[in-house]
Amino acid sequence: MNAVLQHVDDRGVASLILNRPALRNAFDETVIADLTARLETLAGMPGLRALVLSGNGSCFSAGADLDWMRRTAAYGAAENLADAERLAALMRALDRFPRPTIARVQGPAYGGGVGLVACCDIVVAAPEARFCLSEVRLGLIPAVIAPYLVRAIGARHARRHVLTGAPFSAAHALSLGLVHELAEADALDEAVARIVADLLDGAPDAQREAKALIALCEAGDHEALPAETARRIAERRATGEARDGIRAFLSRTAPPWRQG
Repeated sequence: MNAVLQHVDDRGVASLILNRPALRNAFDETVIADLTARLETLAGMPGLRALVLSGNGSCFSAGADLDWMRRTAAYGAAENLADAERLAALMRALDRFPRPTIARVQGPAYGGGVGLVACCDIVVAAPEARFCLSEVRLGLIPAVIAPYLVRAIGARHARRHVLTGAPFSAAHALSLGLVHELAEADALDEAVARIVADLLDGAPDAQREAKALIALCEAGDHEALPAETARRIAERRATGEARDGIRAFLSRTAPPWRQG
């Protein structure tokens, strides 16, 4: 059985589905390598518009697979570092995916599963979903997911949830900003479909550049940002995509990316 399922529909919307329901969609080194490779391949796929990440069964992802954790405990320093770097590469690949990403969270997301959620652009969760950063209760730290977690919920909230390791509700995750929207379990697909429809209304290259712009604003030199943002909008105005979009808006017609 494939641990990760992939599908791309005729609109260019990709689905990646964690497919280890009996193991609560926990991941090990094999799943990490597979998911990373699929993200890298999809990132370069022409015509791709969006990515939906989900998990089969009742759980989104319980984080690290127990057998994998047992193996890492016996690793030497170099092997341990290489293994951790592969997990970091997965989170980076998801965070920097060039198209909009949606996490569909129907159930528990623990540890690294929270990291996957934090790396996605938009998160929809069922009210019964639970979240937990339990690493300290195992004598560990949520190291590779920390940058994405802190960005998603802020350092103050991250301190509480990383230090206590206590589970928290989807409603609380919504209040923190980790989740953007709650939808009943039987309405999750409808909520995701509505968000995808909104995304498909946007110009694909503009979305890619807008996502890169947000990353720049987070990490960039704020003294240089005014000049850099002016340069970027000037260049974008000169693109065929922008001209097509403005022309369509003024003529009240559909732009090319919404036709067909």
